[in-house]
Amino acid sequence: METLDPHLVLGAYAVGVFPMADDRKAASVYWVEPRSRAILPIDGFRVSRSLRKTIARDRFRVTADTAFERMIQLCAESAEDRPETWINTGIERAFVALHRMGFAHAIECWEGDELVGGLYGLALGRAFFGESMVSRRTDASKVALAWLVARLKVGGFTLLDCQFQTSHLASLGAVEIDRKDYCALLAGALEGTIGSSGVVSASSAAGDFFALDRLPVASPPDSEVVSGPVAGHDIVQLLVQTS
Repeated sequence: METLDPHLVLGAYAVGVFPMADDRKAASVYWVEPRSRAILPIDGFRVSRSLRKTIARDRFRVTADTAFERMIQLCAESAEDRPETWINTGIERAFVALHRMGFAHAIECWEGDELVGGLYGLALGRAFFGESMVSRRTDASKVALAWLVARLKVGGFTLLDCQFQTSHLASLGAVEIDRKDYCALLAGALEGTIGSSGVVSASSAAGDFFALDRLPVASPPDSEVVSGPVAGHDIVQLLVQTS
């Protein structure tokens, strides 16, 4: 099994390239740089009326980075919109290492103690590279994506990379752009986070993935500002606000 150096993976994402495998048991990976790239504008997420209700009612308990390894395994078992997963053991190990380094993150949706959906990806500078989503319950991946977009918005991110366009992503607001335009957006999102030697470093220019967790929230119905956990109705409010 090919071993992927996490620093090599970071460097690849920084220039618009990412790894994939032919299947779960593949011994090696190949590197992809699509001519067209799907992105989801941070202020362009489409929240249907039914999805707003699902989020606001807290149908799922949503967490961040509480079960990263379980999430990537769930995605590997059932990668959305693909009959076969592209997440082999080498990619999984590299992303677990990147999670421990503070770069890879997951949004998890739960019913009780059961993990029923979510997503994972890589945060670098002010860019977030979405890797895979999965649903074991209706709308679980949509709810996870909504929470991710709200988290990125609060955290000062400027780019949400979805890699390949699908009808599912398009319905949620994703658009397809050419490689040149994508590279320009990527360069802006990474400004100040890549050293002269090409080494990725922590920087005040980076987005704050956990800013949402420190956000003062309003506790309905009296609109009194309190400190407490963010709930679904807060996510809906963040998503419908205009920039």
